[in-house]
Amino acid sequence: MNPRLDRLEAYPFEKLARLKAGIEPPRDLTHIALSIGEPQHAPPGFILDALREGVTRLGSYPPTLGSLELRAAAARWLERRFGLPAQTVDPATMVLPVNGTREALFSFVQAAIDSDTGRRAGADRQGDGRQPLVAMPNPFYQIYEGAALLAGAEPYLLDTTAATGYVPDLASVPASVWQRCQILFLCSPGNPTGAVLPLSSLEQALALASEHDFLVAADECYSEIFLDERSPPPSLLQAALASGHERFERCIVFHSLSKRSSVPGMRSGFVAGDPRLIARFLLYRTYHGSAMSPMIQLASVAAWSDDAHVAANRRLYRSKFERVLPILQAVLKVERPAGAFYLWPDIGGDDERFVRELYASRNVTLLPGSYLARPSAAGNPGAGRVRISLTPSVEHCVEAAERIRDFVR
Repeated sequence: MNPRLDRLEAYPFEKLARLKAGIEPPRDLTHIALSIGEPQHAPPGFILDALREGVTRLGSYPPTLGSLELRAAAARWLERRFGLPAQTVDPATMVLPVNGTREALFSFVQAAIDSDTGRRAGADRQGDGRQPLVAMPNPFYQIYEGAALLAGAEPYLLDTTAATGYVPDLASVPASVWQRCQILFLCSPGNPTGAVLPLSSLEQALALASEHDFLVAADECYSEIFLDERSPPPSLLQAALASGHERFERCIVFHSLSKRSSVPGMRSGFVAGDPRLIARFLLYRTYHGSAMSPMIQLASVAAWSDDAHVAANRRLYRSKFERVLPILQAVLKVERPAGAFYLWPDIGGDDERFVRELYASRNVTLLPGSYLARPSAAGNPGAGRVRISLTPSVEHCVEAAERIRDFVR
């Protein structure tokens, strides 16, 4: 087996299962899980109708490239949502359907990393400092790290803390790091912090990419969950056009219907950007065997073509923050995020112990913040925090917040 598998840490939810093992929570309290970012809102009816209609299309293998109808729906949505000029995104060369962003984030790194660079420069199999780097925020979505390690690259962690406004401080990274970097991952709104990268930060990332010749991969799967309708999160594609990159050179963005449309089980998303990258990624995916089902494609066209259900979805999340924050702010240091559906409170102590004892006494499950980050020179930036995922119903989120408040008191 691939020896690089030995470098993978246990996934956060495996660690969480071990943390809770053997505990018997109160039986008179219904379990409320606020640990996983799995949207629980009812899927829009018109998407379900499209899925039913698509059942008749299962008699042939779908092409990896997907239907032009789906790619056009995604392209037009990008232009509509991010204010891009009409016909800027070419559906024939700049868009590729994927089976959710998780699958695409992982496979893109496998296709993009040149892991032979270090060996050609004289590095040994373990790496001697010339191994390619994948830069990523810390805390981070664990797929970034696993994808880098299995592709033969080293993760380079960019701590996102209160001191940095929960966004990566790109200016502090040495030039020697950028020279080895092959991919910079950005996530906006961020998981778990909810921080939104301003357009200036995205432009800064692209300037560095042009100077040092690396790719910028923007995970924008939370872009439609934001709390201020007057200030929606910008896209890397906007920054590219503002920087004069009309063909989105060195850019690739990842979008998903899971959060936007509350259909995580569909596993539907797309990547878009530099047609040179899309062409090479398509070649990889042709062998990878990851074509999207025709019925999922049909439902996805319907979803990307409608924005009203997304605004309604956003209003539900906004109501959760409005109801939950006053309860938790009475006992915890917790701030209203700019986007996504997480809270990232400072619990002022051992995050594992907090999660374990909360579950044992109140039957509410959160995720220890340290599980979402890695230790750096300044320590683990997730330690002493927990991630609270406001994905259940408003009523369950409020009840869970009250249990957490009572537990802390």
